[in-house]
Amino acid sequence: MNELQLICDYKHVEEYRESFNELAKRIFKLDFTEWYSKGCWNDNYICYSYWDGEQVIANVSVNKMVVTSNGSECKALQLGTVMTHPDYRNQGLSAKLMNHIIDKYEKDYDYLYLFANHTVLDFYPKFGFEKVQESSFSLRVSDMREHAASKSALRKLNVNNPDDFALMKEFASERVPVSSRLGVKGDEHLLMFYFLLVFHDVIYYVEDADAIVLFAQEEDQLHVFDIVSKRTMDMEAVVNHLLTDEMETIHFHFVPDRDNQNMRTALITGTDDVLFVRPFLKGVEKHFLFPLTSHA
Repeated sequence: MNELQLICDYKHVEEYRESFNELAKRIFKLDFTEWYSKGCWNDNYICYSYWDGEQVIANVSVNKMVVTSNGSECKALQLGTVMTHPDYRNQGLSAKLMNHIIDKYEKDYDYLYLFANHTVLDFYPKFGFEKVQESSFSLRVSDMREHAASKSALRKLNVNNPDDFALMKEFASERVPVSSRLGVKGDEHLLMFYFLLVFHDVIYYVEDADAIVLFAQEEDQLHVFDIVSKRTMDMEAVVNHLLTDEMETIHFHFVPDRDNQNMRTALITGTDDVLFVRPFLKGVEKHFLFPLTSHA
């Protein structure tokens, strides 16, 4: 094995970037090629990797974010794409990268956070991260406030259509946080990732609301993954355009602005996307949820 080299911020170095992408495909089945080629990989996403002379063999990436909550803003750093090539595991490489990132950034950010699956729940507390339980938010359709009966036609957007893609980039760059209670700024790169690689088949433009909505229906359940708007909107008025007669419950994958007293909340258990924060969050509401499309 060659002497390992720590490399970072190499998105425009083809050899490094393509090797990182090959590792991501192997570990997570994620292909960052289109995300980069369409100009969505910006300076807010930085890889820190070990290079063995031929390939990227371990990585931890950082995402520079601003988290908004009830009128206040915090500088936050979200870690993601934590991975090690199978041939190089059990050598402490991820731990070295974690320590390097913490040393470099912790003084400049209010907190660091990440989402982990059940296989690594014992790993992150070693670096001062504490598990925080998020909540789910849902609303019965019958508990929606009354809105005008007329509904705007939904136009499905296609990431491969240049005009549609330009509209997505415009909204991603100019969006306001999805909620005044808990939202994120500076996550255009992540939202475009979700447009391209995760929710590419469920993106709609609602003309009357001038908003892009990511949603899907499962039988009588409506899942609203995100509402992307350039101005503060009435969430329920937007959702009204998505409803069909058979829908009974709406699940929000972000914190709705709670002006509807019928909103149901419940602590999330048994998920494969567990929130860890360093230092521990203080003064947060009992029920909160980071927007799904801001997850790295």
